[in-house]
Amino acid sequence: MDSMDLDVLKTCARWQQQGLSCLLVTVVTTWGSSPRPVGSMLVLNALGQVVGSVSGGCIEDDLIARVQQLGITQTVPELVTYGVSAEEAHRFGLPCGGTIQLALEPIAPHSQIEELLSALAAGQLSRRSLNLQTGAVHLSAAQPSAQLTLHDDMLDTIHGPRWRLLIIGAGPLSRFLASIATGLDYQVTVCDPREEYRSDWNLPEVPVLHAMPDDLVIEMQLDARSAVLALSHDPKLDDLALMEALKSPAFYVGAIGSRINNQRRRERLKEFDLSEQQLARLHGPVGLYIGSKTPPEIAISILAQMTAIKNGVELPDSAGVALAKESAQISMSGAVCALKSA
Repeated sequence: MDSMDLDVLKTCARWQQQGLSCLLVTVVTTWGSSPRPVGSMLVLNALGQVVGSVSGGCIEDDLIARVQQLGITQTVPELVTYGVSAEEAHRFGLPCGGTIQLALEPIAPHSQIEELLSALAAGQLSRRSLNLQTGAVHLSAAQPSAQLTLHDDMLDTIHGPRWRLLIIGAGPLSRFLASIATGLDYQVTVCDPREEYRSDWNLPEVPVLHAMPDDLVIEMQLDARSAVLALSHDPKLDDLALMEALKSPAFYVGAIGSRINNQRRRERLKEFDLSEQQLARLHGPVGLYIGSKTPPEIAISILAQMTAIKNGVELPDSAGVALAKESAQISMSGAVCALKSA
């Protein structure tokens, strides 16, 4: 599963190869409330077909109507603004006071879309610098903290996953997690030294490494854009990796298992001289309680919790919720075992 932005770029390249004229549309600036964040993209071809999103749909409809009436005749990028007046904001479905500025870029061979896709396929976080006067494009490496910028006539957009997720254990739950997390723009790595689990892995776009998880945690040099999930159900694999992850700046560290098993895990981790503050960072039982009982549902639960924490949303976890999680994850563990033995 590709992220939405990667899907836009791949579609852009495919339409270009098919000889279809197309516009790459990017959210450059927003004022007030906006349905989509800065950097969101869509691509629109001369037939009025659209992939991606820059609003709730009304701006897309206006862009389609514009192309159907006028075609795609521009040869250089153009900046357009929607929602300047209250009437226009209402017409285009923007929230009260919302205004959005878009860059409309006609795609040509010098747009370097294929080159950008090659860099992304190689795992390179990339900066795409677009000259709004000429349409010229320059590609370069970007840092994870880089943001979209508009300065004078240069628009710099950042492409590629800026968040990393390490999953310990290559079971059925890990496959669902890896697939969905890739769509959420995470660079996902799965680690499992157990051959019987690696041999069943069927997600070719996500690598499974044969390494000890704690060694890999140290090697990855986790930062504040990193997350670690221990899902192997094997303390020999999970505990040492969690110890290293909890010492790191990773924004999220979680472990599967019941409330009782996670309490036992915390007692074991205390023996590694982790502080109470470090232990408090461990999410376990992992995920939000949504009554999940299957690997796909528990994957959604975990990624919902990760997303909330990544976005700075506080999530109270009462004892009652913890007990509900325990019951759900015991059921889920049985489902995983059943799948593995099938």
